[in-house]
Amino acid sequence: MAAYKLTETELQQALNSLPGWQIKEGKLYKEYKFNSFATALGWMVTVGVHAEIMGHHPEWSNVYSTVRVNLITHDIGNAISNLDVELGKKMEEIYGK
Repeated sequence: MAAYKLTETELQQALNSLPGWQIKEGKLYKEYKFNSFATALGWMVTVGVHAEIMGHHPEWSNVYSTVRVNLITHDIGNAISNLDVELGKKMEEIYGK
């Protein structure tokens, strides 16, 4: 799937479909909380496999049971793209399991 920059309308629609996500410093941003480090790490590994399949990888950090995620597409000039939204939806799906 080719990446394309989202319009303002598409970006607002995307935010409506991604609970808890916001725009922070020009990136899609969310903070996930888990019950333990092991649970957070397991989620990151599962998401990482999907990201690798997509060829689209998050900027993220983990401190104990908290994972902070930033999504942006560097290949299209550091803009939020359809790939960021797809990866965000996959993160939500995996988090909800």
